[in-house]
Amino acid sequence: MRCVQCGFLKDKVLDSRASKDGTTIRRRRECLRCSYRYTTYEQIERTELRVVKRDGTREALKREKLMSGLVKACEKRPVSMDRLDRAVEEILTSLHRDHVSEVPSTMIGVKVMDQLHEIDPVAYVRYVSVYRQFEDVNEFINEIQQLARRARRDPMQRKLFKE
Repeated sequence: MRCVQCGFLKDKVLDSRASKDGTTIRRRRECLRCSYRYTTYEQIERTELRVVKRDGTREALKREKLMSGLVKACEKRPVSMDRLDRAVEEILTSLHRDHVSEVPSTMIGVKVMDQLHEIDPVAYVRYVSVYRQFEDVNEFINEIQQLARRARRDPMQRKLFKE
């Protein structure tokens, strides 16, 4: 690892810790020339997935873009960034497990909706309204009614709507 201060290539690792979810390792390093201390993160390198969009174009799947969508959906909601980061990691792991090199954007959208449904119902409805391109209020109402029916069937689901 090249020192960010002086550019020297030799260092020593002072401390290594796995992240809470076990997907990355944080290492504290010290340059052997200038004694500058810095942190590096190590994670598994996966093969690059390509997204096949609705119009047929292809682009690289970007973790940041996935995270951005989740953050927008959860804006001003009581959802931690750590929880969103775990959701993104679960989505990516699932996509890598299911597909070789290309994944349809619709598959990604479904996985994001599944994660948001578990995380926060308001964020879920926000995301669905954009993803499915709702054009009138009735589509919102139908989606919320479906959420309420699912909540009634699941005794572990917290009470979301007053009846």
